[in-house]
Amino acid sequence: MIRLGTRASTLALAQAGLVAAGLRALGEPVELVPMRTEGDRRAAARLADIGGKGLFVREIEQALLDGAIDVAVHSLKDLPALLPVGLALRAYPAREDPRDVLVAHAPGGLDALRPAAVVGTSSPRRRALLLAVRPDVVVQPIRGSVETRLRKLGDQAFDAVMLAAAGLTRLGITPSHTVPLPPDRFVPAVGQGILGVEARADDTRVAGLLAALDHAPTRACALAERAYLARLGASCTTPMAGHATVDGDGLRMIAVVVSDDGRTLLRATAAAPMAEAERLGRGLAERLLAEGAAAVTALAPRA
Repeated sequence: MIRLGTRASTLALAQAGLVAAGLRALGEPVELVPMRTEGDRRAAARLADIGGKGLFVREIEQALLDGAIDVAVHSLKDLPALLPVGLALRAYPAREDPRDVLVAHAPGGLDALRPAAVVGTSSPRRRALLLAVRPDVVVQPIRGSVETRLRKLGDQAFDAVMLAAAGLTRLGITPSHTVPLPPDRFVPAVGQGILGVEARADDTRVAGLLAALDHAPTRACALAERAYLARLGASCTTPMAGHATVDGDGLRMIAVVVSDDGRTLLRATAAAPMAEAERLGRGLAERLLAEGAAAVTALAPRA
């Protein structure tokens, strides 16, 4: 029996269910183990004030280290660049749509929003990129599940909210007046749309099973993006983004660092063979650092 740990939200359970289905197809019985994390318990607080998205994974990773579960499924964008000693990411299933979407009360997308429209997002990245395009909008924090955020939009608290396309797809939700945002302008978060399947580094049996769920092109994109994240020394409170895509036999990646108010934006692009994914991500981080990224927003670059 594979004990598969996950957050207890509807979206997290749906994502874990995808991994569980893959393991069951291999003939392995699976038990889902839903867990409430500190990030879930403190849903009213701003993530930047209480420690960032790492709060959504710490208890699950500790349960993995303690042997209470065998596998953990995360939204990759929630995982810090450095994993705890003793854990490893063993599979990256095929990536879902990585784009951000704008969900509004009326059609037309971003350009149709009224002047000084109130847009809900708690993501520093989304906030900064939105202000870079529409400096007139009022960005208000919004937390909770996808369903909660859509309900707050329906209650007229916001003119629009920004969400991840992948979450809507995995939940089977198709809100009216949903407009995908172009990823070359609204560059997705590192790992957006990717599931990270984590296990103990010394568990060779589980590693062998999870290898069957790994999607090589998605793995290459994930490695490039996470190498970029690690080299910048960025966190979920940093308005930055890095997004890799498959381009023939190689990868192409776009990277941005943005000031909190959206007024300063550094951008770089590069391409490399898939086998050099991590070099691609590190190289883009170094280019942006050389252009002054650490003066644009708070970073702690790592060698």
